[in-house]
Amino acid sequence: MAKEYDLVVLGGGTGGYVAAIRASQLGMQVAVVEKSELGGTCLHRGCIPSKSLLRSAEVFKQTKEASEYGIDTNDITLNFPKVQERKNRIIKTLHQGVQGLMKKGKIDVFEGFGRILGPSIFSPMPGTISIEHSNGDENTMIVPKNVLIATGSKPKSLPGLEIDGKLVMSSDEALHMEQLPSSIIIVGGGVIGVEWASMLADFGVEVTVMEYLEHILPTEDEAVAKEVETLLKKKGVRFVKGAQVLPETLQKENRISVEAEIDGSNETFTADRMLVSVGREANTSNIGLQNTDIMVDRGVIQTNEFYQTKESHIYAIGDVIGGMQLAHVASHEGIVAVEHMTGNNPLPLDYNSIPSCIYSNPEAASVGLTEKQAADQGFDVKIGKFPFKAIGKALVQGEPEGFVKIIADKQTEDLLGIHMVGPHVTDMISEAGLAKVLDAAPWEIAHSVHPHPTLSEVMGEAALAVEGNQIHG
Repeated sequence: MAKEYDLVVLGGGTGGYVAAIRASQLGMQVAVVEKSELGGTCLHRGCIPSKSLLRSAEVFKQTKEASEYGIDTNDITLNFPKVQERKNRIIKTLHQGVQGLMKKGKIDVFEGFGRILGPSIFSPMPGTISIEHSNGDENTMIVPKNVLIATGSKPKSLPGLEIDGKLVMSSDEALHMEQLPSSIIIVGGGVIGVEWASMLADFGVEVTVMEYLEHILPTEDEAVAKEVETLLKKKGVRFVKGAQVLPETLQKENRISVEAEIDGSNETFTADRMLVSVGREANTSNIGLQNTDIMVDRGVIQTNEFYQTKESHIYAIGDVIGGMQLAHVASHEGIVAVEHMTGNNPLPLDYNSIPSCIYSNPEAASVGLTEKQAADQGFDVKIGKFPFKAIGKALVQGEPEGFVKIIADKQTEDLLGIHMVGPHVTDMISEAGLAKVLDAAPWEIAHSVHPHPTLSEVMGEAALAVEGNQIHG
């Protein structure tokens, strides 16, 4: 007899396991089906490993610059295998932590690929889960009252630039490089491409970023994108914008050669490796959606504001429904979905109040509307912008570049967006996120006393700058 559950979660990534924990807290009997390892892309192939490598790159760069701080060092070398060992230790520690959380919540974990079946002897509604085990064991059947699809996404590829894992890589393969190339072409100037460009440049790799659009980081405020590009150029990153890569010209021997059309003429680029970073696509294939009435549009599952699909007992969250495609977003979507299916009347998420971060060096972070988005939506805006170079702690840190930009509505004083680039802004953006959630005005941020000397003082100054009342600028 197939075992019954109140909830079965397809996918044990950040969104899936957080939802499972919340469901357990609410008294549900829960199972998670994960084809690989708990923690999913974020823990094993995304957020955590890439940030570990970025931190090693930052330390390497800082060590080379130690003489500026009065510290003499000699014979600085990079031991990349040890960099990878550290990354793997962090992943292992966090993976064990997630496993412990499953045991604490009495959540059953099934290793295998889960598919949704149609109406059957087990249930009159679609939703019975068939689990195909990688070790060849007979499929397991489990019967849930509710299903949460949290199958995530995978890197996209470009036709003709297929990933071979060696010369042409996605971020998945790049994370496992045993040694660094001397040069690399990164196709795509979005968030992932920029993070890798920053990291590899700090490691001493010659980096060329090829972007189809006329600007990098298209989802960010234009001022932030320009500042990031300027600062990455200072560390040697080459940006080629308006570049249409021609996959049919790709040549692979011991190195990579490819042509791109730029301003009507072709130019050839060569490097040791290529990293294709052109976005991610939802994992919706072969999970049994055809056995349901669930709607899929442009590759992503359609849901209501509580993540309920057309099958009222089946929910979907995270990258598989599109949207912001961020781990923290998937986690909160999972919590809302579980609270909705248990009748706890959650509030829908306000995506305009959710921060996003870029972990390059310099870092960037934002919440709310960009200046262009605000103008396009008809807002009459006023802007406060304040540089880190006027903040004492930034000079002490040796990181005086960047700024905070606050966009407010002239009529209502409401915050519309806050955008940052500079040292540790991914840690500072939460203050801006809270301000958005509380519907704060710039004067309220300014009246919050920011301790001195701290980097956070830049927030208070930028808030004052909205009315031209900044103190140190």
